[in-house]
Amino acid sequence: MSRASAVLRAVGRAPAEGLTTTELAAATGINRSTAHRIASALARDGLLDRPTTTGRWLLGPETYLLGAVAARRYDVTALARDVVRSLAGATGESAFYSVRRGDETVCLLREEGSFPLRSFVLHEGVRFPLGVASAGLAILAHLPTAEAERYLTAHDLTAAWGEAHGDAALRERLRQTRTDGYATNPALLVEGSWGMGAAVFDHTGEPSGALSLTGVETRFGPERRRVLGRLLLDHAHRLSQGLAQRAARSGQPV
Repeated sequence: MSRASAVLRAVGRAPAEGLTTTELAAATGINRSTAHRIASALARDGLLDRPTTTGRWLLGPETYLLGAVAARRYDVTALARDVVRSLAGATGESAFYSVRRGDETVCLLREEGSFPLRSFVLHEGVRFPLGVASAGLAILAHLPTAEAERYLTAHDLTAAWGEAHGDAALRERLRQTRTDGYATNPALLVEGSWGMGAAVFDHTGEPSGALSLTGVETRFGPERRRVLGRLLLDHAHRLSQGLAQRAARSGQPV
């Protein structure tokens, strides 16, 4: 990844208030003066913005224009929204659709369920490495063996996510995900907050995204997990079929 791309991605992942130059340097691993120089160049092209009132870096207007054009080719939220809404309605839990971007997942859609106690681990725009949240675990479990092994060999998740994400523990969760067909995250990110996910496949058969559910631990007992797992798999299959049909009609990647 180029340093300019790293700066753009870091700002894109930042909270709504943006990043200071010091925070930007820390997020990218680039020294502060270089990070400032790159960000300033991107701002001159409209890709970043830095309001004088805050001095924080934000995505600029040109990224919106580029995104609007790209959405015509790549946006799947219109297709996925009804499926996510149906999943939330059928389960009462918060439902999500995330897509794979490189070695991460990005949450695109969130739909609240009817149950009043909710988990707020996921929201639109949040990114996780593959294998961390249930969506990324479901995707990683269904990647071709060589690709999954490359990822596992190249990444040590324990520094940021703790020993529960060590190699042996992660491989065991991947094995269980392949057995069940869906992934389970037993409160590994936030205490008391469980998640489950099922992979969504593109027209080539590759796992391009995942549907997931989050909720409080008391809602994820063994018997109910089996029910939720079946609902996740049914909805993921429905969305996978929709993506394949869209690709067949348009000839465009999804």
